[in-house]
Amino acid sequence: LRWSPWGQPGVKALVTAGVFVTTLWNLRFFLNPSKGSGEYSKHREPLVILVWEWPSKQVPNISRDVCCELYGITGCQLTTERQLLHQANVVVFLHSRLQPGRDRLPKERLPGQNWVWVSLESPSNTRALAEWNQTFNWVMTYRQDSDIFIPYGKLVPNQSATVNIPAKTNLVSWVISNYHRTQKRAEVYKNLSRYLHVNIYGKANNKPLCKDCLLPTISKSKFYLAFENSIHRDYITEKLWRNSLLAGTVPVVLGPPRANYEQFVPADSFIHVNDFGSLEELATFLKTMNSSRYRQFFAWQRRFSVKLYTDWRERICTICSAYPHLPHGHLYPDLESWFNS
Repeated sequence: LRWSPWGQPGVKALVTAGVFVTTLWNLRFFLNPSKGSGEYSKHREPLVILVWEWPSKQVPNISRDVCCELYGITGCQLTTERQLLHQANVVVFLHSRLQPGRDRLPKERLPGQNWVWVSLESPSNTRALAEWNQTFNWVMTYRQDSDIFIPYGKLVPNQSATVNIPAKTNLVSWVISNYHRTQKRAEVYKNLSRYLHVNIYGKANNKPLCKDCLLPTISKSKFYLAFENSIHRDYITEKLWRNSLLAGTVPVVLGPPRANYEQFVPADSFIHVNDFGSLEELATFLKTMNSSRYRQFFAWQRRFSVKLYTDWRERICTICSAYPHLPHGHLYPDLESWFNS
């Protein structure tokens, strides 16, 4: 035994090192099994996202690698060609395009294929959800707890350190197309207008604004009534992002509680209707504000700029970014209960 090769230090060290390297190699696959599996290879192939019916009336050209070219998202193929259903990893359904009943849905769902329910409307404006129980794997909405979160806008870091406040010629403006007296915003406007004048634009007042006229017109007002058509968690729309912050005016918001808004924008960038004991107090606050206090509402511009989400291609491309982290095989048993929660 003493003449055994194991007794020679050089050979023993070499064999020990070999065993150590082999153990590490096997441990690598134990800790990361997907990297040695077919699933990993599958994910390296482009994900095929089939949009069952495009959300807007005009379907853009998506034949190219638009996710990569426009948004830097690689490995993503968008299509509206239904004959590719059997190749699709994900099928996207916009709620407003879903017809009552299931006649126009695919007759079958391939194993491993995930269906996404998409809506940018609030629960108050979303009907016929009950019939879609046990249908969709993922939800894609403005809600932060969605599987795929698609806000109307957000603030992105911008170190310009400059503040740009457009010249002001009037106090308050509001753009409204669909005015219904039963809505909370109609009630608030009616009572607020007793104490100050509001410049109203939009179809509801027979003063529609062209696309290029909207922001320049609103920017002339010190304040904008960013009143949502219904009040729900996270339902913060272009009324805040585009019509107020991007336009360069201070939003007076009516929507979810202040704390919810503060999850999206700084606390000193907006005025909440609920901050005041009465609408008379709010009106007085707006009318008597001095220029120094007014400028404080624009401090966010030194650190951020507004990014709007308006292109459905970008929204749908985000599915590919989220895909590796989404729960596979899950179904929403009661879509209506989730959305109304």
